[in-house]
Amino acid sequence: MVRKTLDPPADKKTDEKNYISPAGYHKLTTELDFLQTKKRPEVVSALSDAAAEGDRSENAEYIYRKRQLRQIDGRMRFLSKRLDIAVIVDAREQKRKDKIFFGATVTVEDEEGESKTFSIVGSDEIDSAGGAISWKSPVGRALISKEVGDAVTVHWDKGQRELTVTKISYPTSS
Repeated sequence: MVRKTLDPPADKKTDEKNYISPAGYHKLTTELDFLQTKKRPEVVSALSDAAAEGDRSENAEYIYRKRQLRQIDGRMRFLSKRLDIAVIVDAREQKRKDKIFFGATVTVEDEEGESKTFSIVGSDEIDSAGGAISWKSPVGRALISKEVGDAVTVHWDKGQRELTVTKISYPTSS
């Protein structure tokens, strides 16, 4: 029997980095640890109990626990892959505080004079309601390396908007 090996897809980025803040890294590792040490063992135990009840084909509890276990395993694989390529960036150590880089909190003003504040974070830390945007997002990419007074044009869902940087700040060292 001849065994074929599949090459990774050509568009797969093997050198991709997952920039993340120390707090974001802690959040992901905490979730992975919880799934490994608490949640998965609970589900495996409940699955074992459901399997002992007999006919598995019509056992709703068994089917539910199998699905739950697949979801947990999938989430653990995802988290492990994200953590494997994680590069922790501590914004408190940023030397150039006059420019926008990863970890900066930026206030911008649009053409109507409306101000918005964004924090530039990693892809796994996005919280659009809280103003945390990815450095890979259209707004994040446009703002990187800009200074106070610089204007950028960004493509949003409602069309193009011009944003002017009015303030840049970084967390302070404790």
